[in-house]
Amino acid sequence: MQEFKSHLAQYIQRAQSGQDIELTSHRKVVARVIGVPPAGNAGLSRLLAEGKATWQGGKPEGARIVLQARGKPVSAMVLEDRE
Repeated sequence: MQEFKSHLAQYIQRAQSGQDIELTSHRKVVARVIGVPPAGNAGLSRLLAEGKATWQGGKPEGARIVLQARGKPVSAMVLEDRE
């Protein structure tokens, strides 16, 4: 445990790079440090890097969803529920 405390920055860097770190006490694993992947979609980033997808910086097209109002608005249902 003292080793971990002394070299905390190095262990954090290793976890960020994807390596799992196990902390032991008396030769038994007592904790595991696992890095958090960077925010964003790794799958999409991989497709862009491999040239299987392209993006010119704009919003996606072709997936426009048009919602049509039918029935009672949710706000009205919530107000009724509170009574």
